[in-house]
Amino acid sequence: MSTGDDDNHGDPLQQQPEEEDGGGYGDVAVGGGLFSVPGYEWADVAALGPDVAGRAVRVRGAAHAVRAVGRRVAFLVLRQGSSTVQCVVGGGGGGGGGDAGVARFAAGLSRESVVDVAGVVSLPREPVRGTTQQEVEIQVKKLYCISKATPNLPISVDDAARSEEDVVKAKAAGEQLVHVGQDKRLDFRVIDLRTPANQAIFRVQCEIENIFRQVLLSEGFVGIHTPKLIGGSSEGGAAVFKLDYNGQPACLAQSPQLHKQMAICGGFERVFEVGPVFRAEDSNTHRHLCEFVGLDMEMAIKDHYSEVCDVVDRLFVAMFDHLNKNCAKELEVINRQYPFEPLKYLPKTLRIEYDEGIRMLKEAGVHVEAMGDLNTESEKKLGELVHTKPFYTMPCSDDPRYSNSFDVFVRGEEIISGAQRVHVPEVLARQAEERGIDVGSIAAYVDAFRYGAPPHGGFGVGLERVVMLFCGLGNIRKASLFPRDPRRLNP
Repeated sequence: MSTGDDDNHGDPLQQQPEEEDGGGYGDVAVGGGLFSVPGYEWADVAALGPDVAGRAVRVRGAAHAVRAVGRRVAFLVLRQGSSTVQCVVGGGGGGGGGDAGVARFAAGLSRESVVDVAGVVSLPREPVRGTTQQEVEIQVKKLYCISKATPNLPISVDDAARSEEDVVKAKAAGEQLVHVGQDKRLDFRVIDLRTPANQAIFRVQCEIENIFRQVLLSEGFVGIHTPKLIGGSSEGGAAVFKLDYNGQPACLAQSPQLHKQMAICGGFERVFEVGPVFRAEDSNTHRHLCEFVGLDMEMAIKDHYSEVCDVVDRLFVAMFDHLNKNCAKELEVINRQYPFEPLKYLPKTLRIEYDEGIRMLKEAGVHVEAMGDLNTESEKKLGELVHTKPFYTMPCSDDPRYSNSFDVFVRGEEIISGAQRVHVPEVLARQAEERGIDVGSIAAYVDAFRYGAPPHGGFGVGLERVVMLFCGLGNIRKASLFPRDPRRLNP
């Protein structure tokens, strides 16, 4: 059936749906879904309010819930992103084939089916409970099912959106509520992502990435893109994914470290990158992933490597301020399912020297080996302060037992690792050999410093870890759209 629009005549993707009982509702044929409904303007659910009452709108979303009231009326809750609105089907509201027909059609919709609603925005007698748009509803004139969801979903959005606290309270009251475990959530991640909390988490993640770019651009940094297929380990150690590259041994980059330093050698004084990072670590912990999004920067330094710390300070204070100011709604939604205490931070980040941190731990009764890594107990007290530093980290000129490096931690966990880099090729090669790295595999990197290289430093941080710690999620998988850990390669 033609839409009546000459421009779309004959286009199979621009055909009107097969309407039941004379028109106004029905299923859209396979391959369809693109058609016009004259007299109705497309609208976003989030934008529906009392100011648009009386307007004829068309909205597409998921059938979040359907409730029939008798034979001639049904209430459909339409969800679009994290916004929901009640749609009144029948009851004199529309449907060319009569109220009973359209109400029956609505009641037969399976949850999560994608539907188009065309109707008039009206003001309910009382605020609508259970929807985000409580001050309005839509009197449905036309209702079309664009895509049918299977009637028996593996998990429901309502169950996936339930907090553990709600489950515990229900159990204490003798009620039984479905609790969707993390593995099952990730197995059916497409459905899990539809919960309000997940919609909010990944909008917060987007804001973090954007503010990272904006702040660094404002400070004179240039965005770059480095290769992820490299000939040698970029961090050292065995945590590397190896592969065959047209007959040559290669690996996936553990970080953009080598090439962002080479960019500094290439005359770019300040660079940053947002890109994938791969770590073949067999770490089944709450904070490790085998693939994550790295937020990296590198910069030439003039007097002291603390200049890098200064940029980190300005960047993350600006980031946290921005999130609190501009993502208050999203943070509130996340907090409802995953309760957390708002992050406390200073306008100027507290800095603690290594020796001072060790002293603080000892005074707190924690045994710490001199010059040693901190154990789990120490980490809980002070955060993960020390790691075995990579081969490209500059030793302290006053005492080679120390390095010109730093770690930043939030909520007691490491979030950033950074340092001044070695820019002397002989020192670089020696330190690489000491850590068991085949210098020949990184020869191009080492040679870059033979052509003149300024003193420089930088840092790297995982985007997912920033989200996890700022929002107090407790597990990094919640902050990864489709997480990859040692046991998960799907979906």
